[in-house]
Amino acid sequence: MSNERPWLAHYPDGVPAQIDINAYASVAAVLEESFERYRDRPGFCNFGKQLSYGQVDELSRQFAGYLTGVLKLAKGDRIAIMMPNVLQYPIALFGALRAGLVVVNTNPMYTARELQHQLEDAGAKAIVVLDNFAATLQQVVDKTEVKHIVTTGIGDLLGFPKGTLINFVLKHVKKMVPAFNLPHAVRFRDALAQGAVHPMPKVSLTHDDIAFLQYTGGTTGVAKGAMLTHGNMVANMLQAGAWIGNNTKPGEEVIITALPLYHIFSLTANGLVFMRLGGLNWLITNPRDMPGFVKELKKSKFTALTGVNTLFNGLLNTPGFAEVDFSRLHLTLGGGMAVQRAVAERWKKITGIPLAEAYGLTETSPAVCINPLDIKDYNSSIGLPVPSTDVAIWSEEGQPLPMGEVGELMVHGPQVMKGYWQRPDETAKVLGADGWLHTGDIARMDENGYFYIVDRKKDMILVSGFNVYPNEVEDIVMTHPGVAEVAAVGVPDEHSGEVVKLFVVRKDPNLTVEALKEFCRENLTGYKRPKIIEFRDSLPKSNVGKILRRELRDEKKAAPTSA
Repeated sequence: MSNERPWLAHYPDGVPAQIDINAYASVAAVLEESFERYRDRPGFCNFGKQLSYGQVDELSRQFAGYLTGVLKLAKGDRIAIMMPNVLQYPIALFGALRAGLVVVNTNPMYTARELQHQLEDAGAKAIVVLDNFAATLQQVVDKTEVKHIVTTGIGDLLGFPKGTLINFVLKHVKKMVPAFNLPHAVRFRDALAQGAVHPMPKVSLTHDDIAFLQYTGGTTGVAKGAMLTHGNMVANMLQAGAWIGNNTKPGEEVIITALPLYHIFSLTANGLVFMRLGGLNWLITNPRDMPGFVKELKKSKFTALTGVNTLFNGLLNTPGFAEVDFSRLHLTLGGGMAVQRAVAERWKKITGIPLAEAYGLTETSPAVCINPLDIKDYNSSIGLPVPSTDVAIWSEEGQPLPMGEVGELMVHGPQVMKGYWQRPDETAKVLGADGWLHTGDIARMDENGYFYIVDRKKDMILVSGFNVYPNEVEDIVMTHPGVAEVAAVGVPDEHSGEVVKLFVVRKDPNLTVEALKEFCRENLTGYKRPKIIEFRDSLPKSNVGKILRRELRDEKKAAPTSA
């Protein structure tokens, strides 16, 4: 098999080819081990308040007691969690998993329509929601099966007087909590108090039990729930854990968790992998407040940081970031979208640490490939497949392609989802009977087993029969010193079918269309050069900061193009 897995020869020292997926029966079993082993270590920190592993154990036990003892929820029932990164999130999450419930991670920024679809589709019976977003829930809750609502304020676990003050300021000064009326809702702290008198339920969980319904595909139509089992999550925790293991010191890591934990990348990489290592998750509730984020970094003595390209780019452009103490930082992992060369190179220059790109999908829990953490410089690759994972490049006809050829990236491994919740037709489109998952990403593999994403199938631009990959164009344009952010999309053209259009946020307000076109003429071959350039104050982004090319494309379909 070795000739089919050239990547194994290039694994970092000490990383095994296979993991032992049977090391843990469930995610809950991993949690129990960490609570026991790291009892007195800090586990989560937010707004200056720390909870130890022992405290998280106790509070999540109380929450599990509430879910089963008071609400009488049973194994397999779905519970939605609609919160940003606050201390209540891990408590609700771990309590639900320990009670054998299926967690439905819900984006707090959802519109009423999106929220209703998700709650109905999942058949959620209960929801934990932050006060700031309760007004949205109020609009739709009667149209869903949700019977139990737990509400909480950002400051509820921060203690007196700080928590009280934060809640007051958010509600009355910043007006960030719209009025809502949910008469039967219970406060989070009351739920913990009620749950404390009930023993933690004894639930037996296996690898086949569903741990999460992780919704995906909202950018391509109706969102679908990927069924991620306890086996999927345990596998990915062990795969990522094996990859970073030699670089980490159990019980001593501090990971900055700025991406929301309801997003699969942050949930697995930060919330679970570092929990198993006894690390401290330093929760950033609002990473969009970049100056505030930099202040937190200065307080935290952090050792690891995960993010998406836009987050790293934002930090690099925030005054004060260069003065942060990076002396303990040894791991920076980028995922969720392509990491751009210009951003990675600046990151290394300022922090001294390479920005290692990783690749994954909601459907793979998420990690598929990660770069070796000892890479010296940015290599434009998504890295090597993680242990126990096969990756191949297939043709449109479903045949494996030889090395170096460009085709669809396919994945096989224990982290691949069970399927989409109640959507056998959608599942069949991406998951073969042989267990191979179609990713919809276009990629190639080199002779050392490194994979390179060329682009998303649906984002590819076809200019006179030539494939133009937006990532490549964006990467080049980002090297222009006057550019802060860029998105490339295809717009219809009667001569060439499509042409490249750029949407650019300027760093230099004096940058002109002509100057940027001249730069593209020097750096891109004819058909790849943008024919239209439009300057914008901002670009549409997803909840984790991924630039939404689709929204820009749809906008163009609706409006006539202008140079």
